[in-house]
Amino acid sequence: MTTAAIALNGVRKTYAEFSLEAIDLELPVGQVMGLVGVNGAGKSTLFRILTGLIQPDEGQVEVCGYRLPHEQVAAKREIGYASDDMRLYKGKTLRWHMDLIRAAFAGWDETYASQLLQRFDLRPNQPVGGFSHGQRVKALLLLSLARHPRLLLLDEPTTGLDPLAHDEVLQAIAEVLHDEERSVLFSSHNTRDVEQLADSIAILHGGRLVATRDKETFLDDWRRILCHGEWSDEIAALPEVASVRRNGSVIELKVKAFSDMLLPRLRQLGLTVSDVNRMDLEDIFITSIRPEGVAHVF
Repeated sequence: MTTAAIALNGVRKTYAEFSLEAIDLELPVGQVMGLVGVNGAGKSTLFRILTGLIQPDEGQVEVCGYRLPHEQVAAKREIGYASDDMRLYKGKTLRWHMDLIRAAFAGWDETYASQLLQRFDLRPNQPVGGFSHGQRVKALLLLSLARHPRLLLLDEPTTGLDPLAHDEVLQAIAEVLHDEERSVLFSSHNTRDVEQLADSIAILHGGRLVATRDKETFLDDWRRILCHGEWSDEIAALPEVASVRRNGSVIELKVKAFSDMLLPRLRQLGLTVSDVNRMDLEDIFITSIRPEGVAHVF
């Protein structure tokens, strides 16, 4: 058994107006990675490379121990993929789709599929053309999960769902985690979903990986610090400072790689530290993708 569900090394893909740049990424078996990025960051391009739909211009791609594109037939047997832009045959029933997948994949679990039908409140004999958006997403997830894939790739699985459907989809994804040999890579605009489910986090922006590490370490590295005092350019020059917001004598710092040693240095610069708080993933994400260089000052 391979120790990595996904292993990307120096992967590049160039289009006329977009490039995926030198992606190095590894997802260990049995873990869940949340992929965060704005529209156009390269998330869907990365998923298409992992599923063998497109080939990179450079670099090596391994999925479940199989090298793509040479072993992509074997790799695809191990992958369950669901994306917001996937389409089902509108004139066919969900049952028809289930029978199609069952005939194509030996790992189909009819008992589990029946359980998912009940959990998702789906009618198998209804043509999928009459499904709501939420029902269609749940149907796609059912068709992927019931195969028991070793790797589950979910591209924006909760986009546009109502609160009830959103909760049902998250519970189904969480259930996958009970199997320590199964791995999940999912992208989402909803950073709360990522924070809730992921073991590790990868931030993709402008075709580049801005950050990737385990979730707890990632969240623990960032702080919002509220200070009072006179402004100086030396504050923004501190290597830990990613963003500064000023309002008179009140200075709000957002810092990465936080340590207790930073606080005495702020006091040496004439600042009085009044509050230090952890940041949520959404705040970290927005701060992380600001232009690189000196701290962004407001």
